[in-house]
Amino acid sequence: MASPSSSVEIKYNQLFINNEFVDAVSGKTFATVNPSTGEKICGVAEGDKADVDRAVVAAQAAFAADSPWRKLSAAQRGQLLFNLANLIERDQEYLAKLESLDAGKLHFDTKVIDLPSTVEHLRYYAGYADKIYGKTMPTENDFFTYTRKEPIGICAAILPWNFPLVLLTWKVGPALATGNCIIVKPSENTPLTTLYFASLVKEAGFPAGVFQVIPGFGSGAGAALAQHMDIRKVSFTGSTKVGKLIQKYAADSNLKRVSLELGGKSPNIILEDADLDYAVHWSAMAVFFNTGQCCTAGSRTFVHESIYDEFVKRSVEHAKSVHPGDPFDPNSKVGPVVNEFQMKRVLEMIESGKSDGAKLMCGGTRLGQSGYFIQPTVFADVTDNMRVAKEEIFGPVQQILKFHDLSEVIERANQTSYGLAAGVFTRDINKALKIAHGLHAGTVWVNCYNIIKPQMPFGGYKESGIGREMSEDVFNEYTETKSVMVKIC
Repeated sequence: MASPSSSVEIKYNQLFINNEFVDAVSGKTFATVNPSTGEKICGVAEGDKADVDRAVVAAQAAFAADSPWRKLSAAQRGQLLFNLANLIERDQEYLAKLESLDAGKLHFDTKVIDLPSTVEHLRYYAGYADKIYGKTMPTENDFFTYTRKEPIGICAAILPWNFPLVLLTWKVGPALATGNCIIVKPSENTPLTTLYFASLVKEAGFPAGVFQVIPGFGSGAGAALAQHMDIRKVSFTGSTKVGKLIQKYAADSNLKRVSLELGGKSPNIILEDADLDYAVHWSAMAVFFNTGQCCTAGSRTFVHESIYDEFVKRSVEHAKSVHPGDPFDPNSKVGPVVNEFQMKRVLEMIESGKSDGAKLMCGGTRLGQSGYFIQPTVFADVTDNMRVAKEEIFGPVQQILKFHDLSEVIERANQTSYGLAAGVFTRDINKALKIAHGLHAGTVWVNCYNIIKPQMPFGGYKESGIGREMSEDVFNEYTETKSVMVKIC
């Protein structure tokens, strides 16, 4: 099988404001880098507060009461989203290559998983646009009382680098379906597909100012969005540390609405009756998929003591078969981490595991001298007090812990500040449900992992976030509920 070409034409590298690509006010640019080589792909316009102010002015005009955007019916907004989904589907091969180049993601994954998921989510929100409605309430006989679901206004979305296109649609889809305007700051590590997406928004027919993109850094464009007095809502996906900062910015500015999808240290629990090969396969995918750069990564693999040694043995064999390599090579099973800083952090966490007494079973080192590749790594004899069992690693590192019984493992699984996701592998549905109901996690997968569909709410407990993305629940994050009472004479 021939490898798809890694040569990708870069079509857009400026800010997208008021339906036009423009330079930053400052004239500054920053480099976006190919994680597979460490080499610069291109320069990208670096937005900051002045550019955010420009975008907000355009969004205010787009959201004005008599604007073309506000005059559209809900069904017409949905049709624009359908148009956008169709354009992404048309250009999916180009977008998949661009995502792989900029983020270091396997081309197979971007083509088979990310792009279809992006289209699927947009079509879900498009179909929901004219199905968001209020209620009538029985009050007194001579009153007519009802509620309206109204758009918040100008929203901001601050994106991570691990799933740039997919997570973009998680935020943009519901924001636009409900009639808001939105300004997006992509990660400085992966801005390119978001900028191309912007060109398709314009082609789809969205009015100027409805969707805008300000590439830049968190301290510049990100902080300006979170602090802006005329932005009424910010949605952020990223680290818990930055999420807390954004919440503080929101409180100190205008008490803007905030939804946060943050970090995780998710337990993946393997019971003694599980199909061992099946559980090994899914557990490896839970930590090695996307090079371990998933907030939901099943990075605490709890295995029953009666099958522990065999599970570790098979997991090591599996990890050794997961070959890192060029994302455009179909033989590669895992790509690089996103940048040098992340590579060094993952390697430092691996060293901490060794120094804390965990047993390194395989991997644990950088692969090659160009790019940011790390060998898939497995630790055994991990205990709850080790850093690798407590802190989010965001790399291809599996920690395998031993447990004795259900009550113990549920208690230990919940002993974390996070609560994003979890997994359970067993043939016993009663045990599966007991664990699923006992875990403090927003999503629990049984006999599978990392399966995400637009119909299911997604979000975390505790320090894994606030609010929910996807499903009908997400529309509450982008609407205000207005009560109206009419006296009948």
